Amino acid sequence: METLQPLHTTTAGVLDIAWYGCGPAEGPPVFLMHGFPYDIHSYVEVAPMLADAGCRVVVPYLRGYGPTRFLRTDTPRSGEQAALGADLLALMDALQVPRAVLAGYDWGGRAACVVAALWPERCAGLVSYNNYNIHDIARSVEPDTPENERRYWYQYYFHCERGRAGLAKHRRALTRLLWELWSPTWKFDDATFERSAAAFDNEDFVEVVIHSYRQRYGLEPGDPAYAEIERRLAAQPAIGVPTITFDGADDGVRDPSPAQAHARFFTGQRSHRIVPGVGHNMPQEAPRVFADAVLSWCGRRGDAGQVTAPCVMMRA
Repeated sequence: METLQPLHTTTAGVLDIAWYGCGPAEGPPVFLMHGFPYDIHSYVEVAPMLADAGCRVVVPYLRGYGPTRFLRTDTPRSGEQAALGADLLALMDALQVPRAVLAGYDWGGRAACVVAALWPERCAGLVSYNNYNIHDIARSVEPDTPENERRYWYQYYFHCERGRAGLAKHRRALTRLLWELWSPTWKFDDATFERSAAAFDNEDFVEVVIHSYRQRYGLEPGDPAYAEIERRLAAQPAIGVPTITFDGADDGVRDPSPAQAHARFFTGQRSHRIVPGVGHNMPQEAPRVFADAVLSWCGRRGDAGQVTAPCVMMRA
């Protein structure tokens, strides 16, 4: 089975970040950001597509995943959105990339949205699964519909110590269940899951995950080092860079949203697409569609409206 090898390691901010790279060094840079509970192999097909089109591709392991490690034992194992965005920005700085296309889903999409919103000069274009992906922590205690609340059972599980212990003891069984629930039409095999599940053996995985799902509900404080970033994110800043947003028609976490549902958060060029047959891990489930969206902002293929698979497009 194909893997993204070899890996590089770069000291960036509070981390030694492990990342996979491909494509020409002089090509337009692209950062591909994975989510929870997945790893860089969400992009095992997307990355070579982009490299073949002439892009310089960087696919990092997030904090708490794979070989990425904290530099110091006393650094809080935060999973908050500000930390994820700061990590991405620090890696761009360390690799001396002044501006790049940023693409991601779930936690990785959140990191990309944070950088696009707060440091737009660093983002040449954004591809974000699940639309505007910055948490509104102040409103996190407002109840959703019972159907949607049911889908968030894993988050509430992580709010208690039983959930922390459950994730530590059953991390493969639990994360595989989430894969199945979140992408009901994706027929992955054991080897595909195990290739990514190895990343969850990181010694900080549990603590980073638990903090992420507690801090976003105001149940635990964030790392003081990121307080200023969190303050800016609390204002729900608009994203003004060119953006393509996606929803999956079969996403087990969130129902697809019409373009206008998030329109107020995007002040620049944006198109929104709902992709049939896709669950929560879009890059691995529909790699060609995802890659073509990224290439739209790299000047390597068509414009923001061109795709190679059927989807519903709605412009905001």
